[in-house]
Amino acid sequence: MNVRPRRLVLLGHPVSHSLSPAFQNAALRSAGVPIPYEALDVEPDLLRRTLRGLANEGAAGNVTIPHKEAAAAECDRLTTLAQRVGAINTYWTDESDALIGDNTDVAGFAHLAGAVLGEQPAGIRVTVLGAGGAAAAVLAALEQWPDCHVTLAGRNSERVRNLADRFPVVQDRYRDVVHSMRDAQVVVNATPVGQSDELLPAPIEALAPDAVVLDLVCRTGETAWVREARRTGHRASGGLPMLVEQGALAFERWLGIPAPRAVMWRAACEAS
Repeated sequence: MNVRPRRLVLLGHPVSHSLSPAFQNAALRSAGVPIPYEALDVEPDLLRRTLRGLANEGAAGNVTIPHKEAAAAECDRLTTLAQRVGAINTYWTDESDALIGDNTDVAGFAHLAGAVLGEQPAGIRVTVLGAGGAAAAVLAALEQWPDCHVTLAGRNSERVRNLADRFPVVQDRYRDVVHSMRDAQVVVNATPVGQSDELLPAPIEALAPDAVVLDLVCRTGETAWVREARRTGHRASGGLPMLVEQGALAFERWLGIPAPRAVMWRAACEAS
């Protein structure tokens, strides 16, 4: 049985850019829950101590870049889905003070893809850029798409290889991002590129003419990659729908009550 948290804390590095406090605090006020949600910037070497200290306080919360995989290793227990992904973005404690980790990013990505693509895609070619916890969550969602051809691309060949080995849905893997995108109907950016600058994770001209861009990065004003993709005629979305949905699911894990999604979405849009 989960214990109602005394605090709700987002752990990341950096984390000041996050929109999560805006919509989570709006949701908590709407639901009449007198618990604050706060963002805490945690250096990687302090993650374990911080996470354990929060658990001892009866806190719950979220985890974001770059801590999702490391936080999973610190949990006493993982949900089946978190075990599959190898990363968490949501945590809480139970009545025995055990630290539980879950991954709501998988359903968050499915929500984003559904909002842009419509019904669950089948038989399409997808390229995923990145090889971290966010990419693993995307691959866990893509496993549910029938007959899809998935290509994984990233600069770290070892991480790409290890992730591809864990997810048989990946048929091809590349270090060369441009080559990986040449026939993709959907390209997913699961890297942090563009989070705090105007850099692109891949050149727009490498996209196939009908390719759809899904950028998991969520920032005020959207990323340069999303803006440029739209300018050149591509359907494209940033990560806001995914961020709000994964946050709503986390809210429900912590509190055991329905999340006020309309309130969360309105607050996120106002903050972005």
